[in-house]
Amino acid sequence: MSALRFHSPRILALSSLLAVAGSCGACAADGAAQAAERSVGHPTTAAAKVDPRARAADLAYAPSPADNPLRGLVPYATADALHQFPHSLEFDYFPLAELMRGPGEFQWEALEASLAATGERGCQMVLRIYLEYPGRPIAIPEHLLRGGLEVTRWSSDDNGGGESATPDYSDPKLRAALSEFIAAFGARYDGDPRIGYITAGLLGSWGEWHTYPREDLWPSKEVQLEVMDSYERAFQRTPILLRYPAGDDNDEYAPNAKRRFGYHDDSFGWATLETKRAEDSWYFMPSLKAAGALEAWKTRPIGGEIRPELWPASFTAVPHPKGQDFARCIEATHATWLMDSGLFSEEFAVSLKRRERALAEVARMGYSLSVTRVELDRETRVMDLLVENRGVAPFYADWPVELAAFRGGQRIDAMQPEGWDLRGVEARNKPKDRQPSTTWRATLPGEWAGAELRVRVPNPMPSGRPLRFANREQAGEWLVLPLVL
Repeated sequence: MSALRFHSPRILALSSLLAVAGSCGACAADGAAQAAERSVGHPTTAAAKVDPRARAADLAYAPSPADNPLRGLVPYATADALHQFPHSLEFDYFPLAELMRGPGEFQWEALEASLAATGERGCQMVLRIYLEYPGRPIAIPEHLLRGGLEVTRWSSDDNGGGESATPDYSDPKLRAALSEFIAAFGARYDGDPRIGYITAGLLGSWGEWHTYPREDLWPSKEVQLEVMDSYERAFQRTPILLRYPAGDDNDEYAPNAKRRFGYHDDSFGWATLETKRAEDSWYFMPSLKAAGALEAWKTRPIGGEIRPELWPASFTAVPHPKGQDFARCIEATHATWLMDSGLFSEEFAVSLKRRERALAEVARMGYSLSVTRVELDRETRVMDLLVENRGVAPFYADWPVELAAFRGGQRIDAMQPEGWDLRGVEARNKPKDRQPSTTWRATLPGEWAGAELRVRVPNPMPSGRPLRFANREQAGEWLVLPLVL
């Protein structure tokens, strides 16, 4: 097992990483352009000419903005340069001891405060709860320690040299507490629009489901199954992601490939692609393949974190020599979101060229929904929209699509057509595959005659960014259709 197999996203001091040449504050210099990019993404085209006699019209493709919701790069919520790159998700950690104060006693203030701060910035949250974090104060709830829970304290250069406090995961009281916490967590937060994704956490160093190099302290498969069962019972809507894919014959991990969990690759771009070397069998893609989960992305989100060693030179002309090609990694994993600090820390320069490269690469991630054509039968008032997903992954959330009629720039009526499901717009399996297309159909009310037609996907979180289509006709939160009834 490589000594570089595991890492802490925060344990590596930013000052210990190599600096990258470039001009700091490039994003501040073009702040107005960045603000426009965050809020709209495309030029306003509401005044575009519309032929009132046309029965069909093609729409023009344009890249969707980098801060489209629930996708893209994810900074820590505590990062010191959140302004440097557009984003719609932020990540935060929480020690279990801060949220669980006793049997049946939960305090959510810390989580609520972070959700509020993230929401004020228009972002949804990716979060993780942990029981052990090398170098940080003990995260085990006090009532378990008082009840006699055994804790092994140890340190290793492989976890940054900080002391770990690993509980005895076989302890019945700890196992009951984990199940009780997950049930309460889900009862309060499942489906909460402020939360985009939850990484399962709770087990192992940093909640990353390992205790490397102390594998002797790693919980049994029975304990892992209890945690997964608890998550599946408690969370029906908010996606839960596991660190390691596992099939029936995995030696370390209980089977999870046939469950509803997504996955997160926390060594993205470093240990992602298959190398054919036996010692690299733990890499993400070989693990997916061994688990029989190569197509998990079609229904379950893939996330992760760009490996910290890559942060200083990510998206530059001279990337880290040990890094794997970002585009290939995205295409292989079908990743929707990735934690990153390289673009969100004052420690690292973000020149205009670096930012442009990052925007181009991030455009490959997750979904990219585009309406390609609209057809309208004025006699029956039946309208068809042809919709494509030019991204690498579906849009996983069950968000409503709204079709509205406008006169004189004012909305006069709106509907949510049945069957307009964002989740059903398929992405290509491979870049060279034929682009699939989905048809959305709606029958328009007669009262809409002569009205301008628009489509939008509002964010269920009121302060969140709306989903914007990859179309030149996107005007703010609305996609303006070039036909009238």
